[in-house]
Amino acid sequence: MIARGLTLLLAGLTLGTSAAPPKADGADLLIRGGTVYPGGAAPFTGDVAVKGDRIVAVGPHLALRAARTIDAKGLIVAPGFIDPHTHMGPDLASPDAKRRLVPAFLMQGVTTAFIGNDGGGEIDVAGTLASAKKWPVGINYATYIGFGSIRAKVIGAANRDPTPVEAAQMARLVRQGMLQGALGLSTGLFYAPQSFSKTPEVVALARVAGVCGGSYDSHIRDESSYTVGLAAAIDEAIAIGREGHIPVHISHIKALGVDVQGTAPAIIAKVAAARRAGQDVTADQYPYDASGTSLVASLVPLWAQDGGRAALLKRFDDVALAMKLRAGMVENLRKRGGAEKLLIVEGPSKGRTLAEVAKAQGVNATEAAIAVIRQADPATVSFNQSEADIAAFMAQPWVMTGSDASGGHPRVYGSFARKYAKYVVADKVISLRQFVDSSSALTADTFHLAGRGHLRAGAHADVVVFDPKTYADRATYEQPTLTASGVRTVLVNGVVAVDGGVLTGKAGGRALSHKPKRQ
Repeated sequence: MIARGLTLLLAGLTLGTSAAPPKADGADLLIRGGTVYPGGAAPFTGDVAVKGDRIVAVGPHLALRAARTIDAKGLIVAPGFIDPHTHMGPDLASPDAKRRLVPAFLMQGVTTAFIGNDGGGEIDVAGTLASAKKWPVGINYATYIGFGSIRAKVIGAANRDPTPVEAAQMARLVRQGMLQGALGLSTGLFYAPQSFSKTPEVVALARVAGVCGGSYDSHIRDESSYTVGLAAAIDEAIAIGREGHIPVHISHIKALGVDVQGTAPAIIAKVAAARRAGQDVTADQYPYDASGTSLVASLVPLWAQDGGRAALLKRFDDVALAMKLRAGMVENLRKRGGAEKLLIVEGPSKGRTLAEVAKAQGVNATEAAIAVIRQADPATVSFNQSEADIAAFMAQPWVMTGSDASGGHPRVYGSFARKYAKYVVADKVISLRQFVDSSSALTADTFHLAGRGHLRAGAHADVVVFDPKTYADRATYEQPTLTASGVRTVLVNGVVAVDGGVLTGKAGGRALSHKPKRQ
C-alpha cells in the first residue's frame, strides 16, 4: 500500500509553475504586426503583448497600451525554441557570465535547453538546478539524471552486471534524482561503461523514473552496425519504454554509416507501430549529415574499452590483442565511410581528417588514430548520413529539432537556423509551421513544460522574432562558432535577451525543476 501510495503521489509530474496569469489591462511590451506562429496552431497576422514574465494577450489588432512597441511587420513571431538534447551544462554553470548567457542559442531563438543527455546527467540534480540562483543564466534549462554517471559511481568502468545490492543502490539514486527535479533518466548505451549493461538492468531503472512521472531519453545502443545494429537498438529502446511504463525519447535519430544508410523508412515504421499500439515514443534530430563524438567512440571496439582509458592504452601494446584490436578499428572506420570522412576537431590534429593525419605521419589510418588516442581522445566529426534519411526522419510528426550541442561541430551555433534555411526554404522538406512546431510546441507538450512552447495568454514570455528572409546558419565545419543571422528579438521569461539583432547581456533564464502536479 505504501508503494502504491508513492506511485499515485509521484505520477504525472510537470515542469515549471502554473501561477495565475497577469491581467491583460496593459503591457510592458507589444510585438505588433508580425506573422504569428503560436505553436501547434495556424499562423495569423497579429500581436503579442507581454507584461512581466508572462504573455497577457495574443491576437490580431490588440487594443492594449504598452510601454514599448516592437514593429514586427514582415517578421515571424514564434514561441522561443526548445532544444531537447544538448551538452551545455558546463556553459550554464560557468563562472563566466557571458558564457552563461549561451549566445549561440539565443542568436538562434533558443530559449530553453535540456542537459544531462547521453547518460551524462549529474547525480546531484538539486545542485545542478540550484546553480541558476547563484549564477544567472541566459536560457531556461532542465536536466536529466544520467545512467552513465550512476553506473560509473556504483560499478565503475568494469564490464559486468550489477550485484543485487548495486542494482538497489542505482535505483535509489534514480529515485533521488527524480525527487530532486530531474526530467527523467538519460542513457548513452553506445558508450562504455553504459554499453556493458543489459536491457533488464536499464528497464529496472527506467521503471523507477517512470513511477516518478519522468521520461526515458536514450542515445540508443547502436545507430549503425557496431554491435546489435540500428533496428535492434530501436527495438530495445521501445521495449524499455513498454516494460518500464515510461515515455521513450530517442536522441538524435539517424542511420549512421554505410551499412545502414537508406533504412530510415524501416526505422520510422517501427516507431510508428509502437505509437499506434499506444506507446509514447518520440525523437529529436539535428539537421546535419555529420555526427559528432570522440575518436575512441568512433573507432575503438567496445570490448577494448572495458576498464577505461588506462586499460585501453595497455591493450594497444598487448601483442596478443594487437591484431584483434586493430582489425576492429579498421572495420569501424569502414562503417563510418573511411578515414577521409572523419574530421578531428580538437587537440593538435584539429582541423585535419584522419586521412590527412595518417599521410603526414606516413602510417596507415589505424596507426595514426592510435597515436592520437595515446595523447588524448579528441572530439571528431564524422560524415556518415544520407540526405534522404535525414529528410525522412525530419518529416515525421514525432521528431523535434535538437542540436546535440557539443564543441567543434557547427550544430552548436546553427542547428535551428540551418533547419529553417536548408530544409524549409531551400529544400522544402517541411513547412514553416512544421519547423516552428517541431522546435517549440511539440517539445513543450511532449515533456510537459508548463506554460512554454506556445504563444497564448498566461504562458511564460519566451518569444523569438526572426526575419524569414535572413534567418540562417553561418557556422561551418571549418568555422563552427559563427553565430546565426536573422534573429531580431528574443525574450526569455519577458527579459529582452536579443534586441535589434544584438545581445543585451541580460540573463532571464531559469532552472526548470520537474515537480509533482498540484492535486
